[in-house]
This record gives sequence, C-alpha cells and structure tokens, in this order.
Amino acid sequence: MELGTWLLYVSVIGILIFSPGPSALLCISEGVKYGNRKTIPTILGGAVAALVLMSISAIGLGAILVASKTLFFVIKLVGAFYLIYLGWTSWKEGSIKVETHLVNEKHLIDYSFYSLFRKGFFVGISNPKDLIFFIALFPGFMNADLPPLEQYSVLACTWFVIDCTSMFMYAGLGSKIGPWLSRTNTLNLVNRTVGSLFIVLGGALAISTGLSKKI
Repeated sequence: MELGTWLLYVSVIGILIFSPGPSALLCISEGVKYGNRKTIPTILGGAVAALVLMSISAIGLGAILVASKTLFFVIKLVGAFYLIYLGWTSWKEGSIKVETHLVNEKHLIDYSFYSLFRKGFFVGISNPKDLIFFIALFPGFMNADLPPLEQYSVLACTWFVIDCTSMFMYAGLGSKIGPWLSRTNTLNLVNRTVGSLFIVLGGALAISTGLSKKI
C-alpha cells in the first residue's frame, strides 16, 4: 500500500489505541494483580478481538452492520452490560496480596490463560472506539485499485503490533504500582475504583446506545 496512507493510518490508530479506554483500564487492573507478563493473555485477547472486527469490516460486513441498526444496537448493548458485569466482579474481589510481578499460586488457579484471554477478548470486541473505527473509518484506508489481501495484511499487522505494545505498557504501569499497593494494603480500594469505572463506562455506553436507538 502507499506509504502516505500507511503513515496516516499509523497516526490515527496510534491516537485511538493509546488513548485510555476499557481495554487499557483492564490491562492496568490485571497488571496490578498479575504483573505485565501474566497479563499477556488479556492483551492477546483484546488484540485478537480487534482483528476480528477488522476482518468483518474488510470483507464488507461493516456495511451490513451500518445498514442493520438493530444488529449494531445489540452488539453495543451486549458490550455495555459486559462492562457493567466486569465492574461488578471487580467490586466483589477482595484484596489480593501482590508480590513483585507475582501472585500466589491459589489465585493463579482461579485465573487461567483462557479466562484472561476471554476477558480481554470480550472487552475488546465490545470497545465502542474500535467498533466505530472499524465500521466507519477503516474501509477508508483500503484502496480499491490495489490487491486487498496485501493491504489487509499490512493494516492488520500494524494494528496488532501497536495494540499489543500499548496494552503491555499499560499492564507494566499496573505491575509497577502493584508492590506499593501490597505494602499499603489498598488493593481492595483499587479493585472497587476499577470496578466503579467499568460500571460507569458500561452505563454510559448503554445510555448512549439507548438514545441513538430512539433517534
């Protein structure tokens, strides 16, 4: 694809991905509890979710979602309720003893690779920023006169690298403050704060979804 188009794409998605949102908030929370390396499944889940949305857009289903307001409404509503559920579960979690980049073995049993990946995937697949971008803006970076598969491969790889790098940085931020939280015994407060933010984000998404449906 053309270099100018690719650079514009990098600039747009760089701002989109690095701006704090549900996925970034989740990675910070998981980084606090598990360390940045243990948060890799969550990061991969979010990145794979973005690639799924990108693939749907690339094969033309984005236009179908735009045409079907009911389907788009359902997707956003499910995402809103999942964020609220995630907030509720964070509220229920007790204070977890955090060592430097490690958690106790009992807690690791409760949070497998699959469960962390699934959590990251569902937050990513319902991320309103990504939904809007892939449905409304992503097709604009594709050139109808150039081979679509090659263009998609470049755009997908670029997104994956920037997305994983950004979320790993957020998880690293969480892991750095983890030992401090352990010493001051304030992780329970962080869980409730994170849970509250997820509930607020989910509520805002649900309200905006309902208002757009009425309009």
